[in-house]
Amino acid sequence: MSRSPKYVAAAIKVAAFAAVLAPTALYALTPDLSPEQKGRPRAEKVPEAIAAIAKDFKFANDGALTVATTPFELPLDAYATDTKTAIGNEPDIAQLIADSLGLKLELVPVAWPDWPLGLASGKFDAVISNVTVTEARKEKFDFSTYRHDVLGFYVKADNKTIEAISEPKDVAGLKVIVSSGTNQEQILLNWAKKNKEAGLQPTEIQYYDDSAVRHLAIESGRADADLEPNATEAFYAVQNGKTRLVGVVSGGWPLTAEIAVATKKGSGLADAITLALNAQIKNGNYAKVLERWGLTAEHIDQSRTNPPGLPKS
Repeated sequence: MSRSPKYVAAAIKVAAFAAVLAPTALYALTPDLSPEQKGRPRAEKVPEAIAAIAKDFKFANDGALTVATTPFELPLDAYATDTKTAIGNEPDIAQLIADSLGLKLELVPVAWPDWPLGLASGKFDAVISNVTVTEARKEKFDFSTYRHDVLGFYVKADNKTIEAISEPKDVAGLKVIVSSGTNQEQILLNWAKKNKEAGLQPTEIQYYDDSAVRHLAIESGRADADLEPNATEAFYAVQNGKTRLVGVVSGGWPLTAEIAVATKKGSGLADAITLALNAQIKNGNYAKVLERWGLTAEHIDQSRTNPPGLPKS
């Protein structure tokens, strides 16, 4: 069966990611875990972005951009050594946007399932928490893209039987961990279904709420592989040396997908954020943030407001 141009394009992009996503290349750095974050890139005001804010937009807190984020794992978002200050790529991106809009940054830690209601109710102005653009989400929220969505398959570092995972048949007969309610879960379920239809061995899908338990399951042999956002797993692999990358797929497999800042639908803030991001891409601050957290390979060349998202299932 021939593959569609979109599928082929996605495969080419993912292959390009795979060539540069080796953990040792991404995370040859010592992250700053301090609450002060003195090395965090800062930005000047961007007049055109400020002018693009809707005149009737009401910020959650006067003089501030209030951003919800979900501290869970570096390099995306976690707590500093004081156990209360959010640090990582997502807070750094939030800081660049707040600076661009001439506002103070207020970060609000929330549980992942709670951000849609909080954003819709006006509890915060934006969400920056590794949110993928989907057509279903676009019905309720606006988006400003800032990173490619890349997922990684990881196995125990000394696993001698699994060399590569890149397509459905590669997970046949394996025990694979995935996080519930995520895009990667949908991909894995889709792959397992395709294998069943092809008469291949079933995939045992495992779920764990805690990342430490996930890693222990891989390291102890209770599971064969783990499919998660590549950024967090690559970081863990280098910090601990107990797991290794065996394959990457786009977060929208078989299509490509992008991570974006989410704002309330029609609130009048998305275009301003997109302009702010593009200004920071142009002046190099965006590249500094990604380099700071080892995410250069997931960069985008231009932020877009409400691009095509992953289709409804």
